[in-house]
Amino acid sequence: MTPRAKPNILVGTASWTDKSLVQSGWYPKGVNSAEDRLRYYGEHFPIVEADSTYYFPPTTRNSQLWADRSPAGFTFNIKAFSLLTGHPTNVRALPKDMVPKGTTGNIYPKALKQSDIDSVWDSFAEALTPLKKARKLGFVLFQFPPWFTCTKDNRDYIVECAKRIAPLRICVEFRNHSWLDDDNQDRVFKFLETHDLPYVAVDMPQGFKSSVPPVLHATSDLALIRFHGHNDKQWESGSVQQRFAYKYSDKELKSWAPKVVELGKQAAETHVLMNNCHQDWAQDNAASLIELINESS
Repeated sequence: MTPRAKPNILVGTASWTDKSLVQSGWYPKGVNSAEDRLRYYGEHFPIVEADSTYYFPPTTRNSQLWADRSPAGFTFNIKAFSLLTGHPTNVRALPKDMVPKGTTGNIYPKALKQSDIDSVWDSFAEALTPLKKARKLGFVLFQFPPWFTCTKDNRDYIVECAKRIAPLRICVEFRNHSWLDDDNQDRVFKFLETHDLPYVAVDMPQGFKSSVPPVLHATSDLALIRFHGHNDKQWESGSVQQRFAYKYSDKELKSWAPKVVELGKQAAETHVLMNNCHQDWAQDNAASLIELINESS
């Protein structure tokens, strides 16, 4: 049976295919294929977050393979495609006929036709159908960019995102402090509760434009926490791989365990994802946290 924390608390990581993880030796000899790795991961954790879908939209084929290769009761949370959250998107991730001639590198939604954006929304949701049918689809993570501030237009856009992807469900992660400022925090939580939208709490480096405080709160039947580590020196200047190269100490995890348990009392289910994906650090921290949560009263 896959190790779990308390019955309603699912702990896992934000990757099972990261290159440094594969090279770390976490997967035993002989576990070499994509199928074998997902099956092995599923023996150790009940949930995973697929982050690759942020860079390139998911495909129906991949969703079906994920559903087939994971154990019964397994959960996939899917990170929303960058275009849908207003991030710059590599033109290679889009159909060629959508991209304006001569455009290279990254593109923003405002440079595309609305009909093309609508098509991306439809195809993204459709590609997740196999996971939905297999009852293995958790939530679609909408992580908004640092320039996405707490305004009425942006709150309206969050609601629009939820409606566009329905009946799939979204959860919301902020990367701008204005959403959790003292003046806005209660109002933001009320807004999310009113629309039954799960808020994603984060643990991350502080003091940067993208920093938000680690405020734990449940705004729906699902509560979520994502752990990004504290690699302050490379948070903004390092590569994606360097940014998350941080291993939580036993002391840090022990301080978090009772907080996670307390959050779990506020929701029907709580998802905890270690996003410090460097070598096997996320997997090691997730396994330790499961034990600590189970030890917490």
